[in-house]
Amino acid sequence: MSEKPKIVVVGAGAFGTALAAVAAATDNAKVTLLARRQETVEECRRTRRNEAFLPGIPLPAGLAFSADTTVLMDADVVLFAMPSQEHRAAARSYGGWIGTDATIVTCAKGMEQATGRLLTDVLDEELPGRKIGVLSGPGFAADIAKGLPTAMVIAARDSETATELAETLSGRTFRLYPSADRVGVQLGGALKNVLAIACGIVEGAGLGDSARAALISRGLAEMSRFVVAQGGEADTVRGLSGLGDLVLTATSHQSRNLRFGIALGKDGRATGQGGELVEGAFAASVAARVALDLGVDMPITEAVAAIIDGRRDVRTALEQLMSRPITQE
Repeated sequence: MSEKPKIVVVGAGAFGTALAAVAAATDNAKVTLLARRQETVEECRRTRRNEAFLPGIPLPAGLAFSADTTVLMDADVVLFAMPSQEHRAAARSYGGWIGTDATIVTCAKGMEQATGRLLTDVLDEELPGRKIGVLSGPGFAADIAKGLPTAMVIAARDSETATELAETLSGRTFRLYPSADRVGVQLGGALKNVLAIACGIVEGAGLGDSARAALISRGLAEMSRFVVAQGGEADTVRGLSGLGDLVLTATSHQSRNLRFGIALGKDGRATGQGGELVEGAFAASVAARVALDLGVDMPITEAVAAIIDGRRDVRTALEQLMSRPITQE
């Protein structure tokens, strides 16, 4: 990277704006937020806010805004902050503008629905030969943008790249821990959304905090099995991108996945719940399908997928989970 690296964040939603803001606030890099629409750029420049996604939160004076994809040409680091299902199209759309020496970091938490692949695999396929990393962990966009203390994980194929990215993107209130386990970090981020929906179902159905605690602990166990089966490390699940992110998403009503699950728990089925985009709704069916192919037992994930797909109602799913054979923990 150059002495003062250039960072471009692709995606001017809440999370992309927050990441751009915290990176620009350090004054360690030149940061540009790349939006799709020129109207968004003009509003952000005029008001120094992104009211549509982060209302009332001022953005740093040093943060630049653009809708011109040529800003990608001399970027040292490019953060992909669009939803998981848009990554392949984004790689095809923006890849030609990104320099071959740039490091690309996916900041979404999910798996590609059509193929069941990790997002780093999607980017490796579409942008061969590039350095591809992943940023994940417990951090709501509003908290990050407000400068509230937040710790997350950034992973790359090698520890050196991960450490360099952590040092570049970390700030006074935003700390990134480097990791070389791209698989574990990504699956932790994807599966915690599924488990957060399950915790929401428990809350919506009025089953109590004890049931939530049991679900979190058993959910971590199946998350760990899935990570190891995919070539990741079990220890990663016990860190920020697994347990840390799950605790946040499964207990805070800021979480769209939790709110989605609460609605499911109250209604008893997924009918009428498809309007709000939640990453866990995509990840549940994908993970359940991949787990079946790998022979990995993931009863909670499978139950959530069945409820969302309309194959099972909440009461039936809970009865089946509670009647499973008793095994050693």
